[in-house]
Amino acid sequence: MHLARPGKSRNRRVEDMAEALRKRIPDSALEFTFSHAGGPGGQNVNKVATRVTLWFDLAGSAALTAEEKRAIRAALSRRIGADGRLRIVSMRHRTQRANRDAAVDRFFELLASALAPRTPRKTTRVSVAARRKRVEGKRRRAAQKRLRGAIRENTE
Repeated sequence: MHLARPGKSRNRRVEDMAEALRKRIPDSALEFTFSHAGGPGGQNVNKVATRVTLWFDLAGSAALTAEEKRAIRAALSRRIGADGRLRIVSMRHRTQRANRDAAVDRFFELLASALAPRTPRKTTRVSVAARRKRVEGKRRRAAQKRLRGAIRENTE
């Protein structure tokens, strides 16, 4: 039987934090560039720039504290360029508008998950019964392998 832990789940906390970040970070802080994308689009694919790249100047943002910037930089270092700008790319959808919305959603999800507090792992001990069972299994396997060897005759 699974017992729910008290308090909010990590996913719910991340969603709540993403909503709070949406209110704190203005749309003007997000910059978008558009380019041709591979994937779905039919005849339109080579004519319309549907791929969206969202840029966010992490270093220059006044909406985040220094501690939040540090946490984001640590968690999302592979997405942050040498210029200190965070990059999110979306090209899943066929329209520029849908990709733009997907990139914005992904941006806030990533920031929220980078800022969400981690619950520390509780160390556990292996039970005596489990330890005994493991050793017994090892003994059985060793005996089975021993029987596979060459047959030796006792000459006494």
